[in-house]
Amino acid sequence: MATRSGPLAGIRIVELDAIGPVPLAAMLLADMGADIVRVARPQSAGVGDWEDVGGDVLHRSRTVTYLDLKQDDDRARLLELIERADALIEGYRPGVMERLGIGPDVCLAHNPRLVFGRMTGWGQSGPLAMRAGHDINYLAITGALHAMGEPGAPPLVPLNLVGDYGGGAMFLIFGLLSALLAAQKTGRGQVVDACITDGVTALMSLFYAWEPKGLWQDAPASNLVDGAAPFYRCYTCADGRHVAIGCLEPKFFAQAVEGLGLSGRGYDQNDRAGWPAMRADFTAAFATRPRDAWAAHFAGTDACVTPVLAMGEAPLHPHNQARQTFVRRNESFQPAPAPRLNATVPEIREPAAAEIEDIIRAWSR
Repeated sequence: MATRSGPLAGIRIVELDAIGPVPLAAMLLADMGADIVRVARPQSAGVGDWEDVGGDVLHRSRTVTYLDLKQDDDRARLLELIERADALIEGYRPGVMERLGIGPDVCLAHNPRLVFGRMTGWGQSGPLAMRAGHDINYLAITGALHAMGEPGAPPLVPLNLVGDYGGGAMFLIFGLLSALLAAQKTGRGQVVDACITDGVTALMSLFYAWEPKGLWQDAPASNLVDGAAPFYRCYTCADGRHVAIGCLEPKFFAQAVEGLGLSGRGYDQNDRAGWPAMRADFTAAFATRPRDAWAAHFAGTDACVTPVLAMGEAPLHPHNQARQTFVRRNESFQPAPAPRLNATVPEIREPAAAEIEDIIRAWSR
């Protein structure tokens, strides 16, 4: 196993194979230098099911080994690895790890400084804890899903960026690193109960602060940043593609209105009664030119108008190219490690496989 570099170099993490937030969290931690071993079921080796299709990206920068955790010998090997680890992350339903005989009590008995990271949608407790669910279900009970969409229509189905990744993976990483810092000071590990419904609710803090003050209406497309404002939404251009406009501040709004040729309309930006007419004007104006013509027209201004790029276009955008936001590997683009650090350079490695004995030997050094 190669020596890692990066700010998390020297941190050893066992990742029990899962879908959703766990592999993204492990990828981001591995990008920052953590030495992560992904433990997968033997029958998944070489099987190209839907969750493995993105494995060359989501499973990058770490080593996989195959264990059947229903077998005593393989569980014993896993516990040997856990004894040498700083953290473990898993995404099973509550109680599964305990039934396998590798729950937090057992693992912490083998390694008292271990951070045991648990990732679920509903959490380890509560009436829904044992229920099946996916990103859209978790969002549904937080207030977030209700806020997305148009009046009178069902909420829009968002990408799982909000739940699985925003409320899930990011909070798992936050909890894991917090507990690792505590373990370095105290020598004692602990359990991290990372729950998507908890995480998404925390992300909604601003809107829950605004609502009782009358600054947020609890209805979709009724507020400044949910699509109601004509100056904070997307519009269709002459070629059927789209631009995004986000000129919230008056000085930026003025530049956008001037660029659209609408300066003579005398808009009062914050007069909600005038928003329907303003939206109609913006719609008609943007429909007169193709998307890229508008992008060029507003280039170099602070009008906050940008082209809405498809995934195939995003790696080619000059800003993304200048920052090397994407890297090209295996004849395709993938997101580069983020965030940037000025003293260490994150690295990407291809996924690799190893026998458990070799990993235990390497982690014993």
